[in-house]
Amino acid sequence: MEDCSAAISLSESGVLIAIEVQPGARHEGLVGFNEWRQRLQIAVRAPPQDGKANSSILDLFSELLELPVSRIKISSGHTSRKKTMTISESSLEEIVEKINELLHEVS
Repeated sequence: MEDCSAAISLSESGVLIAIEVQPGARHEGLVGFNEWRQRLQIAVRAPPQDGKANSSILDLFSELLELPVSRIKISSGHTSRKKTMTISESSLEEIVEKINELLHEVS
């Protein structure tokens, strides 16, 4: 089973999650964990135009983590496939456990 803890860390602003996005994908969701890049792999259907993919990423994380979108933001990489998400008002352990469960489901 994959362990995503290398992609998740704690900062003053919340829990940081390093992701790599595949915009314009056929299927949307958590794809896996890239051990070499130490990032979660995320696929979204939306194209990388006018912030559509970024909006889809926020919605997807809200659904996957069962959190309101207001607690999730893209803190870096707005125009890149490599992004950092910030989750506020959540513990590091809670997020790592939830994402590891999701990774187990997709593997």
